[in-house]
Amino acid sequence: MSTEPDLSAVVDERRRLINLAYRLLGSLAEAEDAVQETYARWYALSRQRQEAVLSPGAWLTTVATRVCLDQLGSARARRERYVGEWIPEPLPDRGEWIGGQAGGSGGPADPADWVTLDESVSMAFLVVLESMTPAERVAFVLHDVFRYPFPEVAAIVGRTPAACRQLATSARRRVRAAQAPAAPTGAQAGVVREFKEAWEARDIAALVGLLAPDATMTADGGGLAGAALRPVVGGGRIAQYLVHFADRAPGLTLLERSVNGRPGLVARYGGRTATVAAFELVDGRIARIWAVRNPEKLRPWTEHDPR
Repeated sequence: MSTEPDLSAVVDERRRLINLAYRLLGSLAEAEDAVQETYARWYALSRQRQEAVLSPGAWLTTVATRVCLDQLGSARARRERYVGEWIPEPLPDRGEWIGGQAGGSGGPADPADWVTLDESVSMAFLVVLESMTPAERVAFVLHDVFRYPFPEVAAIVGRTPAACRQLATSARRRVRAAQAPAAPTGAQAGVVREFKEAWEARDIAALVGLLAPDATMTADGGGLAGAALRPVVGGGRIAQYLVHFADRAPGLTLLERSVNGRPGLVARYGGRTATVAAFELVDGRIARIWAVRNPEKLRPWTEHDPR
């Protein structure tokens, strides 16, 4: 009887690998590249070597994680050269665009549809992950998010279980220190709706009332779209910035959309998606806004723009 690995079982690992790689890298495009490289290495193995692998899923996970570790190491150097602030790539809700078509099915699967949208991909969570060392991030995501036991994490990353436990503990402290408790989805949706209406009305006072006094807005244009190069701090300054932005973009349309599984906004201008904004609330007011304008990071959104 042949012991050739079941091809469908190998291919079916792709969804899990995309989920893992996106959380490790914060970029769907980079996650796709990492998973593609992982499969390229698998298919480069001889038939005999493939048959000798006891668990193809474990093999693929190990290789994908190591590819991501390499990318995280080089990403730090790339982001030092990045124009302005770097924000993780936002994802749409797969319920809005299924199979690559708005409200339809039968089209090619979009990898963005494969990412499970939970608190471990909220923008606030991904931003905290960005503050970690590559080793902390990998140990934490594998253990705390994907529930791999530390001996398996150690085998994947090439460290001792004790070292991986320390890395995850350090990462956990960063999460607790930086991340506010998530507001209930309904409550956040209501605040985002009020924010949208105030922005559309150019009502600075209403915007200020919805923003925490020390709120921070971070924009990511990557040098390819206009954006503040440094975070805008303070509710009043953010409100003035947003009204000025809207005044310079007549015809700007704001849409309530799910961004990384949480209520957010999409700004469309000239028939195209121009900005995707994610929010974090503290005590019922908006404390953080992450506005992604870099068109290279809006591919899952712009692919569904009407032509």
